[in-house]
Amino acid sequence: MKKIIRVAALSGVVALALAACGSAPEDTEETTGGETAASTDFKACMVSDAGGFDDKSFNQAGFEGLNKAKDELGIEVASVESAADTDYTPNIDSLVAENCDLIIGVGFLLEDPIQTAAEANPDIKFALVDSSFSDADFNPVTLDNAKPILFDTAQAAYLAGYVAAGQSTTGKVATFGGIAIPSVTIFMDGFADGVAKYNEDNGTAVTLLGWDKAAQTGVFAGNFDSQDDGKNIGQSFIDQGADIIMPVAGPVGLGTASVAQTAGNVAIIGVDADWFETTEYGPIVLTSVMKEIGPAVFDTISEAVDDKFSSDPYVGTLENEGLGLAPFHDFESKVASDVTTKVEELKAAIISGEIVVQSDASPK
Repeated sequence: MKKIIRVAALSGVVALALAACGSAPEDTEETTGGETAASTDFKACMVSDAGGFDDKSFNQAGFEGLNKAKDELGIEVASVESAADTDYTPNIDSLVAENCDLIIGVGFLLEDPIQTAAEANPDIKFALVDSSFSDADFNPVTLDNAKPILFDTAQAAYLAGYVAAGQSTTGKVATFGGIAIPSVTIFMDGFADGVAKYNEDNGTAVTLLGWDKAAQTGVFAGNFDSQDDGKNIGQSFIDQGADIIMPVAGPVGLGTASVAQTAGNVAIIGVDADWFETTEYGPIVLTSVMKEIGPAVFDTISEAVDDKFSSDPYVGTLENEGLGLAPFHDFESKVASDVTTKVEELKAAIISGEIVVQSDASPK
């Protein structure tokens, strides 16, 4: 399939990819119905990526949007978790068989099966978080019954990179990904540019480990579920002197957070959701690069319920508050005031268009 071909091509430029060494999640396929609570004749359904709905990250955020729609719109919902990429097609097929009105896939890797299902079932609406649709040659295509939910995440990651560089005491920060796909590298590109901007503004030479934006090569775990890989990669960065790490790898990043916590002098930057709120590692979370996936999912469902569904892509940005930088929480008093002031200035400059954060992975 074209998505597998694309991932294989991206993986070819990876400088370091660790094979999954932890056990895979259990083969769980869970369906949650809301028949008794439903007050409108509409069924919204969701299939997760391999990280599952308790990944403390983007799957969980999407699931929260689905449940909010159930509670506030009085609809019926169903959800099914994927334990591996081989689950995507059968999981989607099972939701088609459940007569869902709208099926939402969470994650770039679900593009092929969601697109195939949308083409085969024109009377069902579909949506896909973190990817648009394309033909066999990767040219963009529009499907009348399928909506991409996208995020120009480099914008918020740029701010995180600036904060990380300003907060580091060792002069070394790091980032790595789960798999080398656009929805991951877009974080890393923005983070790299934010570090570079801090160096430019302050005449410093903070080093970024784990990602070379120009070469588009870096460190990847090769999966989104092995916390052991996260521990190994995180410890390697710590051994090299990094004191702030941004893992863009779903549950893999929780492994990184665990070794950072043990180190005692290393902070983590969360992704997708506010990790201070969603993980047990709040005291070491400097900030998080947040994608407002839950609200975007809720709005998509609401539009479909109101018969206003559109195939036009949703693109979250700093301007429309589809992206954001989480509060500093326990680090509020530790981040220099000139850094916090500058971050607000940079945010305003990005929103106005004065600064354009560029990434090959940004939504086109």
